[in-house]
Amino acid sequence: MTEVPSAIVVRDLRKVYGAKAAVDGLNLIVPQGCFFGFLGPNGAGKTTTIRMLMGLAPPTSGTIELLGLPMPAREVEIKSRIGVVPDESLLFDHLTGPEYVEFVGRMYRLPRGVARERARELIALFELDNSSRKLIGEYSKGMRKRVAMAASLIHRPQLFLMDEPFEGVDAVGARLMKDILIDQVRQGATIFLTSHVLEVVERLCERIAIIHDGKIVTEGNISELRSGSESLEDLFVRVVGADRIAESPAWL
Repeated sequence: MTEVPSAIVVRDLRKVYGAKAAVDGLNLIVPQGCFFGFLGPNGAGKTTTIRMLMGLAPPTSGTIELLGLPMPAREVEIKSRIGVVPDESLLFDHLTGPEYVEFVGRMYRLPRGVARERARELIALFELDNSSRKLIGEYSKGMRKRVAMAASLIHRPQLFLMDEPFEGVDAVGARLMKDILIDQVRQGATIFLTSHVLEVVERLCERIAIIHDGKIVTEGNISELRSGSESLEDLFVRVVGADRIAESPAWL
């Protein structure tokens, strides 16, 4: 059987802030062409990890390879082949949605006419054309996520890095975004996402890793990790050690 190449290879990755290791010795391999969920409780190190993968935060130590290329030595080439959905605060509030998507296309060196046409098509695909004259600063959180995902698609990347892509998105928007992402995986792309919405991860992802206190505590195929009939939520609670029953105050 032919071995599937890796989209992401992380070895002994650490990120230290002051005396605290936000990410502490991370080792992870994500095969190409899969939907991969990167999960963890608040403060576990998810966002720090994905910021390092995106090139937004330099590691303290360890190595990162994306699509077979080392970061940061081949950073420019890597970034030409990945699509990023960052925190919504990183968008440009003083551009309209179409202007922002076109701008991202131009940053990926698409010809102006191609970038403009693709931006128009993507804005329509994500059902944002009724708000095409609005500045992104006037967008709701869900609309910001949609425009960020539209921009991530414009250069047809091979790998998507997504930080909470469904946060604040309504059910209709989330369904639309999920269908688009599933189609990208069918075409051979790899999707690496963080999310607190475990039902979405359970429905979409083939493989997951769960990080806790900066370390991977479990990783693998969801069906193999679950015990018996437990849900992904049950698995998550079990492996992060949060299965005790909280006692409410007497007055509550």
